[in-house]
Amino acid sequence: MNIILFDEPSIRQNLLPLTFTRPVAEIRVGILTVAEKWQQCAVAPVSYLTAPYLQGKYGRQQHSHNYYINGALLPTQTLVAEIRSLALGEALYSQDMLLALNADGQELQSAAELAAAATRRRDSSENCQLVRDVWDIFVLNGDQIRSDFKMLTEGRLSQPIGDKFTAVYGKENIFIEEGAKIKAAVLNAEDGPIYIGRDAQVLEGALIRGPFALCEGSHVSMGAKMRGDITIGPFSKVGGEVSNSVIFGYSSKGHEGFLGNSVLGEWCNLGADTNTSNLKNNYADVKVWNYATGGFKSTGRQFCGLIMGDHSKCGINTMFNTGTVVGVSANIFGADYPSNFIPSFSWGGNAGFETYRLHKVYEVAAKVLDRRNHKLDEIEKAILAEVFEQTQQYRVWDKV
Repeated sequence: MNIILFDEPSIRQNLLPLTFTRPVAEIRVGILTVAEKWQQCAVAPVSYLTAPYLQGKYGRQQHSHNYYINGALLPTQTLVAEIRSLALGEALYSQDMLLALNADGQELQSAAELAAAATRRRDSSENCQLVRDVWDIFVLNGDQIRSDFKMLTEGRLSQPIGDKFTAVYGKENIFIEEGAKIKAAVLNAEDGPIYIGRDAQVLEGALIRGPFALCEGSHVSMGAKMRGDITIGPFSKVGGEVSNSVIFGYSSKGHEGFLGNSVLGEWCNLGADTNTSNLKNNYADVKVWNYATGGFKSTGRQFCGLIMGDHSKCGINTMFNTGTVVGVSANIFGADYPSNFIPSFSWGGNAGFETYRLHKVYEVAAKVLDRRNHKLDEIEKAILAEVFEQTQQYRVWDKV
């Protein structure tokens, strides 16, 4: 079984700005990305059918038995069994959403070609979950931590918590990977599991409630307050107060300040005392910028904080309004609240923006990646250059 995870076009648009720089299946929700879930759940290799400019980084591996699977679909063992049972040319649907196709050796190039190649249709018996909108990432996160925790830890033994000053509640729901360090913290897993990844660190005085996932090499700062339904992706730093949020990886929110009902991409940095509002004063449903419609879309939810694309950063004391969307490689600073939609490659704040030029973007990104032992290669530069062109229409100040 060779799995190719495809981007469904309407979902990919709804997940911008996060999908400007990655396939849909590289979204992290729970402990793992969607692609990692399929790899674990199906015990099969995975690759991607995504936007052409992303294929250089996220390639497709073609074999003789190819199953194309919607990259937004969260796997279950029942779904894996349904997909494995598909006859050649048979497609699995949930209502009008294509979930999977047994294409055997066919090399198809788009979601439209997948639908056209189906010779027979079957409806899934599962109550399928897909990551359709950016807020689904934090809404589904607690339950996905629970399911990923069970899948990753079943039949394995946790490393012991050797620190006598660390208080533990619900020990059976805590799993510590090799090399992790915990000092004088409080871990409460009575309401959900706590997963501490390989070589991760929880520093003195941290308070953590599950469901909570701290992925490989990441740090929770001294005195941090982690309030549950939180994922901190690999090689990240987090401090202050966090609630129901997902950090994809390689990002820093190392200082005081509140982050709630939010999603941060990779290579982001929040300055000290950055705060996000996640609830409107009138308790109305939050609206966020939606790239598919070119306007604001209701989330249907009272709580929604910050959605921030890769490589974006903000200065100290930044205050983000409820439901703020920040694009890729924006640099935000200054007093007062900035706009609740900040286009990619913006430089400035409430006093006004100018364009963050590509040569400066490359210069900063190279330094940031180097601190995590990564290099800004030509593939990464080409992705950023393409996103710069795609998002030019939103930088209205360039047209004045």
